[in-house]
Amino acid sequence: MLFLAGLPFSGSLQAQNALTALHIKPGPDNPRNSEGDFVTLKDGTIMLVYTRFTGNSSSDFGGSDLVARYSRDNGKTWDAEDHLVLKNEGRMNIMSVSLLRLKSGKIALFYLRKNGLADCLPLLRISSDEGKTWGAPTVCITDEMGYYVLNNNRVIQLPGGRLLMPVALHTSTFKEGASITELEKSFNNYGKIFCYYSDDEGKSWKRSDRVAVPDDVIAQEPGVVALKNGNILMFIRSDAGVQYYATSSDKGESWQQVEKSTIVSPLSPASIARIPGSNKLLLVWNNNDQKEASRKNKRTPMTIGTSVDNGKTWKRISDIETDPQGSYCYTSIHFTKDDALLNYFDWHTRGIIIKRIPLKSLR
Repeated sequence: MLFLAGLPFSGSLQAQNALTALHIKPGPDNPRNSEGDFVTLKDGTIMLVYTRFTGNSSSDFGGSDLVARYSRDNGKTWDAEDHLVLKNEGRMNIMSVSLLRLKSGKIALFYLRKNGLADCLPLLRISSDEGKTWGAPTVCITDEMGYYVLNNNRVIQLPGGRLLMPVALHTSTFKEGASITELEKSFNNYGKIFCYYSDDEGKSWKRSDRVAVPDDVIAQEPGVVALKNGNILMFIRSDAGVQYYATSSDKGESWQQVEKSTIVSPLSPASIARIPGSNKLLLVWNNNDQKEASRKNKRTPMTIGTSVDNGKTWKRISDIETDPQGSYCYTSIHFTKDDALLNYFDWHTRGIIIKRIPLKSLR
């Protein structure tokens, strides 16, 4: 199967069936909307929980709350107003939501509570009433303090019930009272990659062996997907011009040394999920080989592709965003009976976009 990489904007395919359902742009006291995830409630309603920044800063270190929008027609239309889910409980913010329907039937809400460059931890709250209320938070990582990055839509549950939570630990130099600009400049981009796992629905967590990444490679924002052969595939954002892969054959407890994938990419996260009831993986990423100076480090276009061989090769389906000024990232993938729902952040507009991709177009 051919992998099509780095086609120019002017010649790229257009996803005529990719329908924009919602674009939540910023507004007064709301400089950014980003990093969300979906879950389908028992009555068929789809809930999107995302990060709504407040105040004046759109930085990752600015203040934010978690809010929800709802769709009652499988993602075609959405509420016009936000519904508060959780007020900011961090000294900086709370952000980067992962929602998961657990085997018990309850809903898990994962998010980051960010207090500083030495204290950013994933938290978990459980809902037993379909997201109306949420229980007390559980701190998922207790073995070592630090700045842990858990992207949105990254936690998965294996058929046996084990939860996998891939994270990057960043150790940065900082000083108390530093400005947001100073914090951004002092952030250490080189992440240490781990995967935490839980066999009791998130009550307790263990840390995997560290994923072996070359010292000179920036590795960030890992994600995981279960393969048909029982292995777990980890995909990792890197500065090497491609996404990196690592594989686990023991349900996330240890990982083979990373290798380069065929997914051409700038330093930007990808998202991969299995299309339900199939042997096909769906990939959403920035298909940019950066060979043109004008496209260096650009998170555009945004492209969808599929794989039938566990991610070894990919078939490019189409570009769903092609604006050269756009900057598309942090995609959540969710499936309905007929569609793949995507929500992602556009740095150019500082807004979150929801698109529907008919599953028939991915065949």
